[in-house]
Amino acid sequence: MITLLPRVELESQPGTPATAAVIWLHGLGADGNDFAGLVPELDLKGCPPIRFVFPHAPSIPVTINGGYVMPAWYDILGLNLVDRQDAAGIQRSERAIVALIENEVARGIAYDRIVLAGFSQGCAMALHTALRLPHTLAGIMALSGYLPLADRTRTERQRANAHTPIFMAHGTMDPVVAVTRGEDSRDALVALGHPVQWHTYPMQHAVHPHEIADIAAFLKQVLGKPAHAA
Repeated sequence: MITLLPRVELESQPGTPATAAVIWLHGLGADGNDFAGLVPELDLKGCPPIRFVFPHAPSIPVTINGGYVMPAWYDILGLNLVDRQDAAGIQRSERAIVALIENEVARGIAYDRIVLAGFSQGCAMALHTALRLPHTLAGIMALSGYLPLADRTRTERQRANAHTPIFMAHGTMDPVVAVTRGEDSRDALVALGHPVQWHTYPMQHAVHPHEIADIAAFLKQVLGKPAHAA
């Protein structure tokens, strides 16, 4: 049995039971608090009560940072990001993220009322995990990251999320994950038939104010409809 990752949880409508959930994965060296502060900035009028779950990745040695121990979903072996990848680490985190999804289902949230989101390395994990999940999610948010183990996606993906909306966002001046890496990932997903909504912003490796508005619009799009009756 997998022990659930420690996490920060916020309710969009405190006191009202959540009927939807957003699981939001942070980037390398950060933790679950990194994006929790964005929740009050999201215009969620028209959305049902949402539980935002911000898990903390475990701390591991990161090769590209000289083996320094920091929160990470998997090891980064080189600047290129995709030539040599920590497949075992990615798969280990995939299992931990699936456990968080299953925990929300056990708490009464249907799979198709869950959005899996992530920034940077968390974006990579959101894409990797969601495309391999055998249950249909409401949406995927992929911010300033890339598709890891892309050469395996075609054979390892499940059909359940073949038509799930994917919101992809990237900074045009990103020095950490180059925008071309995001574009390559977008093109790979589109080639597989996935419905990608692509957005760029004049920023580096960050979140732009216009992006926050676009994220809120996406959540309204995929979660704004009423939950299915029990």
